[in-house]
Amino acid sequence: MITIIGSGKVGGDAALFSALKKLDDEILLLDVVKGLPQGEAMDLNHMLSEQGIDVNIRGSNDYSDMRGSKVVVVVAGSGRKPGMTRMDLLKINAGIVKDVVENIKKYADDSIIVPVTNPLDPIVHITYKTSGFDRSRVIGMGNMLDLSRFIQFIHEATGHSRDSIRALVIGEHGESMLPLPRFSTVSGIPLSSILSNEKLDQLVQDTRQVAAKVIELKGATVHAPGNAISAIVEAILKDRKRVIPVATPLDGEYGQSNVSIGVPAVIGRKGVEKIIELDLNQQEKEWFNKGVDGVKAALAGI
Repeated sequence: MITIIGSGKVGGDAALFSALKKLDDEILLLDVVKGLPQGEAMDLNHMLSEQGIDVNIRGSNDYSDMRGSKVVVVVAGSGRKPGMTRMDLLKINAGIVKDVVENIKKYADDSIIVPVTNPLDPIVHITYKTSGFDRSRVIGMGNMLDLSRFIQFIHEATGHSRDSIRALVIGEHGESMLPLPRFSTVSGIPLSSILSNEKLDQLVQDTRQVAAKVIELKGATVHAPGNAISAIVEAILKDRKRVIPVATPLDGEYGQSNVSIGVPAVIGRKGVEKIIELDLNQQEKEWFNKGVDGVKAALAGI
């Protein structure tokens, strides 16, 4: 069973994509709001029935219903409101996520947790510390979403098929994220052989700023996060051994410890099965460490 805690737009889309991919026979939507997960489950089941897909989605307000879950996705929390700082949001959502994780420990202590709540990297570390789980079982979604945006900008700039693009984004899920043109290719051809340095710099900036643009235009990002969640869940449940940039606790990798941040990792049935350490150049290291410093400062603030 897959459990998704938080039945708003992103949680609902995560359930939708997971069901369409037939990742498990049963998906549980959990939420504290009475009626919301039940209504979302009904709506999704009606769609699945017409599609002929035999995945059952249930809605519940009872944490005990997640017993036996293989993966628990945590989307619960507040969104950032106008005038709210990142630290304001962290203080609110840290408390919510701690309560959620205590219930995961109680009812699904063998599960792998996929935090999605923002600000993502500090929340991943809070999840790790609160759960007491091995770090391999805490997998933050952030950079997978950033990657989908970077790929789209590469597609627009080159005109080449999205399917032929292999790219990478690591670091903080925020303004200090690190898109990596140097590690990105189109059908094996280095991106630097196709685009100018000026254009590559523009792609990096666009990737860092586009989330704010989407929120400005439609109020929230929904479909790309929902899909990113399902991609990580798929890699776990199907034991894909897929290399995905995810936020996970570091223990010496990249010269960092006592922090959770986005790095490329092999994702399979055991969760984070290997962290891949890239040979970053000086500029890339500076951006990566800038993100680390931001996450550590945020954690110190609470």
